[in-house]
Amino acid sequence: MGVTNGARAADLPDSVDVIVVGAGHNGLVCAGYLAAAGLEVLVLEARDVPGGDTVTEELTLPGFAHDSCSSAHVLIQSNPLIRDDELGLLGAYGLEYTMTDPAVVLPQADGDALVMHRDLGATADEIARWSRADAEAFRRLVGEWSDGLAAEHARWSSNLPPGDGDAAGRYQALRRRSAWDVVHERFENPVVRSFMVWLALATIQDPRRPGTGVLPASITAGRLNFGWTTPIGGSSALPAALIRQIEAHGGRVACSAPVSSIDVEGGRAVAVRTADGREVRARQAVVSSAHLARLAAMVSGADVPADLAQARDTWRPGLSVFAVHAALRHDIAVNARGGPVASAAAGFGTAEGIARQMAAFHGGEPDASDPWLLVVDQTVVDPGRAPDGGATFKILTIAPYERADGRSWEESKHEHAEALIGLVRSRTTGLEPENVLAMRAESPVDVAAHNMHNLGGSCHGGEFLTPSGEVIPGWLSYRSSIPRLFLTGATTHPGGSVSGRPGRNAARTVLTDLGIDPAKVMGPI
Repeated sequence: MGVTNGARAADLPDSVDVIVVGAGHNGLVCAGYLAAAGLEVLVLEARDVPGGDTVTEELTLPGFAHDSCSSAHVLIQSNPLIRDDELGLLGAYGLEYTMTDPAVVLPQADGDALVMHRDLGATADEIARWSRADAEAFRRLVGEWSDGLAAEHARWSSNLPPGDGDAAGRYQALRRRSAWDVVHERFENPVVRSFMVWLALATIQDPRRPGTGVLPASITAGRLNFGWTTPIGGSSALPAALIRQIEAHGGRVACSAPVSSIDVEGGRAVAVRTADGREVRARQAVVSSAHLARLAAMVSGADVPADLAQARDTWRPGLSVFAVHAALRHDIAVNARGGPVASAAAGFGTAEGIARQMAAFHGGEPDASDPWLLVVDQTVVDPGRAPDGGATFKILTIAPYERADGRSWEESKHEHAEALIGLVRSRTTGLEPENVLAMRAESPVDVAAHNMHNLGGSCHGGEFLTPSGEVIPGWLSYRSSIPRLFLTGATTHPGGSVSGRPGRNAARTVLTDLGIDPAKVMGPI
């Protein structure tokens, strides 16, 4: 079997053990574990390419391979999927990562730059150039994370109950706080505070919101351990390896096969139907990575259950994103005191500027004055992504889906992109107009159009507003109230980013409910 063009997929099987709806990386991770456990698996993907937001495409010029959404695969490195190579993606199926040093460089307005290394001591020494007290606070933050909090975070990420020790209480207390408050309580220097707030925004959550308090430590630890982890060949390397693994275990992935309905008979999920009317029956289970704001409308043959209705009604986009992709003649470098620094990733934005940007966002106003910016130039470490020594370049930032001033993004996005390019150009070399071969601006409206999962311009799954007023990044259950209909994807716990956790967690739930010991294919956490 293999990747099938759904337009020609009249040969889809009549039935399989498990149907997975959606070939984003989490759907594929779930399918990979189920296939490894001996189940016959079929993955149906609406787009003509697999991977969802973990995909590499020629967005500007032929031969320039851009990561259209995800670029760093840091969070997934601590997932046993990769850490222990549970499915053999690294050892047997061709997945390859490079872990960069620097991890990220943050250029300053005065021409200096704070360089984060893949090393605690070197990064603390760098911070000490601005504040020795903050360098020690940084060491304490990382030390506390290593002393029990990281283990609790692994349990939380795996959707397992908290542990019994003191660390569990400390972790839960930290989770209830905001990243903003944690950073401003622990650090005093404006440059260091900005660095830590910038890191906390890596999973595209407002750092001022309660519930983000673990992010300064968790994201910092990930960057120290793994740098700007770059998949060789682009983000598509991950789904490609997963598909090879699924195929090797008798599974199949069919693209251009959008699922229009999930059929319920006798109270349980039994089949799916594609948009062109083909039906495939599921002998044991259906796993949906469809967006939870849409899944309720896909249920056929039964009333919409209360849990799926609640998920639909409580979901909201959270922070929507604006992207600029460019093909360059050569890589950029970040200006620094000792000379230009080449880095796969750079960060822009002071803490105060990011706070203004968040306020402007919630008021429907784009802000390019001093915003949170992620700048990615991965040909620095993966030159094969562009021809003739060229470079693939990206800016990612936060912007409202609808502008309060009434202007359409279609007519204003290039103006906003030029303002962002100008800011980056002022602190780098290599972004001179003559070095830019082609540029593509994607407003939040474009981001939503690029992938049907990016509702509201959110490429990280959005968030849910609970009845208590708490905001959570992912729906907490992988079971629906419809028997044998399971949930995965970026709208399930722990939310978006390339972590693979929703996929692995869902696979564990499916195997347990089908009476198959998950230990057959995965470890306990």
